[in-house]
Amino acid sequence: MPDSTAPPLSSGELAPDSPLAPLSDLEVPWPEIEDAASIPGETDSAVPPDQAERRYSIRVEGLDQVAGDGIRRQFDELSSLKREAEGDADANAAQIDRRAREDVELLQDLLRAAGYYEARVERLITAAPEDKTRLLVTFTVDPGKLFTYAMVDVTGVEPIRYDEVRGLLKLQSGDPVDTARTQAAELGLKTDLPRHGYVFSNVGASEIVVDFESETGSYSIPVETGPLARMGAIRVSGDRIFGPKHIGRIGRFNPGDVYDADDITDLRRAIIATGLVSDVDITPVRGAALADGSVLADLDVRMKSAPMRTIAGSAGYDTGQGVRAEISWQHRNLIRPEGAVTFRGIAGTKEQLVAAELRRSNFKRRDQVLTGRVAVQRQRLDAYDAETVSIGGGIERQTNIIWQKKWVWALGAEIVATREDDNFSRLGLPDTRTYFIAATPARLAYDGSDDLLDPHRGFRLSARVSPELSLQSGQSGYVKSQIDGSAYMPLGSDNYVLAGRLRFGQISGAPLFNIAPSRRFYAGGGGSVRGYGYQAIGPKDLNNDPIGGRSLTEAAIEARIRFGNFGVVPFLDAGQLYTSSLPRFSGMRYGAGLGVRYYSSFGPIRVDVGTPLNPGPGDGRIALYVSLGQAF
Repeated sequence: MPDSTAPPLSSGELAPDSPLAPLSDLEVPWPEIEDAASIPGETDSAVPPDQAERRYSIRVEGLDQVAGDGIRRQFDELSSLKREAEGDADANAAQIDRRAREDVELLQDLLRAAGYYEARVERLITAAPEDKTRLLVTFTVDPGKLFTYAMVDVTGVEPIRYDEVRGLLKLQSGDPVDTARTQAAELGLKTDLPRHGYVFSNVGASEIVVDFESETGSYSIPVETGPLARMGAIRVSGDRIFGPKHIGRIGRFNPGDVYDADDITDLRRAIIATGLVSDVDITPVRGAALADGSVLADLDVRMKSAPMRTIAGSAGYDTGQGVRAEISWQHRNLIRPEGAVTFRGIAGTKEQLVAAELRRSNFKRRDQVLTGRVAVQRQRLDAYDAETVSIGGGIERQTNIIWQKKWVWALGAEIVATREDDNFSRLGLPDTRTYFIAATPARLAYDGSDDLLDPHRGFRLSARVSPELSLQSGQSGYVKSQIDGSAYMPLGSDNYVLAGRLRFGQISGAPLFNIAPSRRFYAGGGGSVRGYGYQAIGPKDLNNDPIGGRSLTEAAIEARIRFGNFGVVPFLDAGQLYTSSLPRFSGMRYGAGLGVRYYSSFGPIRVDVGTPLNPGPGDGRIALYVSLGQAF
């Protein structure tokens, strides 16, 4: 029974014990899915419509109005729908709807970041027209107007430096209010300030204000440049591998030059390139103030030593030269600074050698090398037998993989004592003679190619000249010279390269047999005319052994075809050797074949198989060559 003590109900209140009125039917459809009943299996499925799993596709419309493909690419990478299951897995209605909502927000964020602050994105989920068993999620984009900067400013800079600093900020009025572009401009400013002497500068947080009424933005960034810095003293800490004087020699700057961060980067790379340092850190330290208002930036160079000693070995085979094995021991800083001393030994079927070599890098100036060499060598070749002692040295401007030089040169001097049997006389009997030779070789080369070990385009040209004085039953003076040229041209892409080579050589001033056999020209072999044995081309004696020549002509052409880490190289070589002092083009020998390349991290490994096209007496049918690097 009702509680008689309860207060009376006011108008509109419901009595607790009164019966409820019947409720109308409730229907909560899945938002924005059209024609759900038309999807086969939807109406008669035992699974409720919002739980039925379907595969789906995605379509984005309206992005063509947005410049570039950056937004579409970012959407493809970040989309929840694409990341979760597009095409390859099923998802139910709730999952698809949730992902679609996330992708709407993603598109709006990407558009705002690109400067479309009033962009609208709508989603629609329907049955795919081409396949009713799949769903199609369509995003329709209305980017609206692109917001641009009405004002770009740099604050906190002294008036005298404003134009310079403002010019370093690669952002102008009228540029889009694009987040990525703006961040790149700020990063460029922070990078460029130390390149222009402001190494002690400070760049604050930027401010962007968007005006929706004018559909523009304003940008400002605070900058404290600090004083202009100039190169000061070099201080060495950590492992003292080099002193300040040698580090200053390596650097491409002088004390008092305006500080340039690129010079510091170059110095760091050059120190690492010596091979003596495993890690280096260069920190600018604010030094004394100068009369013009600038300050010195002293350089604190902290180095960590790398292993100094190396033992290396190699082995190879050449049809003409046979088996050849080499072992070496090197101390890269035995004579400081950068005085590498190497002891080498070669054991082969046709050559034995013991040598000591000095190579002092960055001698007196950057990239200049002092060399020295003492060697005892024995050779047993078809052309001659030789037992030689030599001593020589020189100075050169070097090139390397890190800093490939356009121009390089070398000057040297050499003294040789050699006893040689050229296996030739008018009667076909051995003829052994002893020669004392003094030579002053020189070389000048231009390298316009794009890679030191594996060029794809450009050309190379070099000239060698060596005036020589030979003492053997009298005195003979002559000049040995050689010109080499090569060119490289890609055929459509760097995977297809056409390469060609020419070589001309001559010796003038002395008859052929007044010149030691080891100083004459020879042709044939892996670095000459492939398909022929080493030194096998040219005039022969009565025993069919090569006698060498005073002039030389060679040419080669090959197609370098690369696929992945491997490649094939069909080639055609030509060359001939002459006893005359001027090269001719008559009687050319031709060789052709096929090479295989494996492109390792340190350069291509070459295996060439060649055959002579017009062989002479004694020439084999097949010649094999194995080495590192391209043939030319």
